[in-house]
Amino acid sequence: MDSVVSLAVYIVIEVLIALVSVLGNILVIWAVIVNHALRDTTFFFIVSLAVADIAVGALVIPLAITISIGLKTEFYSCLMGACVVLILTQSSILALLAIAVDRYLRVKIPTSYRSVVTARRAAMAITGCWVLSFIIGMVPMFGWNNINNARESHNISNGEIIITCQFETVISMEYMVYFNFFVWVLPPLFLMLIVYLEVFNLIQKQLSKKVSSTSKDPQKYYGKELKIAKSLALILLLFALSWLPLHTLNCITLFCRTCEKPMIITYIAIFLSHGNSAMNPIVYAFRIEKFQTTFLYIWKKYFCCKTGRALERASTIVIETASKNIL
Repeated sequence: MDSVVSLAVYIVIEVLIALVSVLGNILVIWAVIVNHALRDTTFFFIVSLAVADIAVGALVIPLAITISIGLKTEFYSCLMGACVVLILTQSSILALLAIAVDRYLRVKIPTSYRSVVTARRAAMAITGCWVLSFIIGMVPMFGWNNINNARESHNISNGEIIITCQFETVISMEYMVYFNFFVWVLPPLFLMLIVYLEVFNLIQKQLSKKVSSTSKDPQKYYGKELKIAKSLALILLLFALSWLPLHTLNCITLFCRTCEKPMIITYIAIFLSHGNSAMNPIVYAFRIEKFQTTFLYIWKKYFCCKTGRALERASTIVIETASKNIL
């Protein structure tokens, strides 16, 4: 009975996370479409991150719920679903890395930034991130998986193997720890930490300079950059806090095979990893003024009954924001 209740609670929480992830990140993309001031290279990378988060809510979480029920499926069908999770996770990491590099270039070469980081190059970078994520996530499909263990446990040398679909049943922990975590998660996170520390260092140097009549615009520019960099660094911190517990459990599974992992700890780690996809829109809403204004505009225009004059005022706010706050 307790297991049934736990499963029911797990499914309810997962469904709530999925709804917030999908709706929140659709709102992020909608805001970028509506507000021309958000059609900027940084926000292109944010849209790429939002697409991955929508896929987590629409694909990964339903798959996780299905797995929790104990679905019987063919080995490679289960493996393909697990690879989708890996692809989306990796795309989020690379999108965060691209955002960090973009902010660094903004403060390092502010005068030549727009000629260096063009929309075409940003699109190429985003495409490259997704292609690389696909390759990294699909490695298990090319052989680095637990098919041999499954064959031994089922006493089948050839043909289809029907298993209870679980992530650890099909994905090799050696792959998850040595390749995924040690190569494609920890180094990018460490690199992003260094990049943001350098961004804050450069901004603080500029803001600490003596303000003169000719330096008001640079001071304003770097003040905005500092505020946005803090918000994006917060997103990075939340990502690390959300995903490191699950990777830590993977390390325990690999290096301490006799250690027991309480299900409540596993559930919490899963909730954190999935919940990260729902956090970003909340951070944007509370920390980035352009998103605040645009979210309010979308709410007033499409979801709240307002008079034509109120809608006109809301539209004016967005237009003024677009003209005054372009990065």
